Amino acid sequence: MTEGRAGGPRERYRAQVRAEIKQAALDQVANGGAGAVALTGIAKRLGVSGPALYKYFASRDDLLTELILDAYAEVATAVAAAAEASRDASPRDRLHALAAAYRDWALAHPQKYLLLTGPPSPTYQAPPETVDRARAVLGPFLAVLAEGRPGTGAADVRDQLVRWAEATPAVAAWVRAFAPDGDAGDALTGAVTVWARLHGVLGLATVGLFAGMGFDPAALLHAEIDALADQYGLP
Repeated sequence: MTEGRAGGPRERYRAQVRAEIKQAALDQVANGGAGAVALTGIAKRLGVSGPALYKYFASRDDLLTELILDAYAEVATAVAAAAEASRDASPRDRLHALAAAYRDWALAHPQKYLLLTGPPSPTYQAPPETVDRARAVLGPFLAVLAEGRPGTGAADVRDQLVRWAEATPAVAAWVRAFAPDGDAGDALTGAVTVWARLHGVLGLATVGLFAGMGFDPAALLHAEIDALADQYGLP
């Protein structure tokens, strides 16, 4: 009678198998990138038939989507915790705290981070939920950068992003939610800029391209965030 209830033996077994499938897929990502994820290889590792996996994930893309959503949820939690812990600090220090939280998560979970750096395959179509999760990660950055002004150096980018927000209600609502009192164009420009700088440094660091160069990538990221804080005049 209890096997069909939430939390019963059957549901616990299903959750365990799903977790094992996801871990096997993450191991494949670690060894060969997102393109290496293969249900046949996962089935072989788990000692089950290929068709048996489809009881847990309808397709390879469904599995990848869940991994991406999980990764976004994890890093969003880390960034939100940093935002709360640093809420009484200066805007510059808050920005550094957010970037450090993102950095620490990415370096601790490089295989998950790789899933966030681009489509896992040429045919993969990301569902809208992944975009919502990405905005949740960047929201705290947007809130801090809304307190500054970028000057005129990013005017062209700002104008383009403002037009994008005006044409995309979900983007406009996101900006209003995190920066209700700031300049929407400046805040959005800052969020996109910090996103580019984070991925620029961390994308190279997580695949080992800084190895042997004799410097700490964390120091480079700190300098990049400091430069952005200077650009926005954050105290």
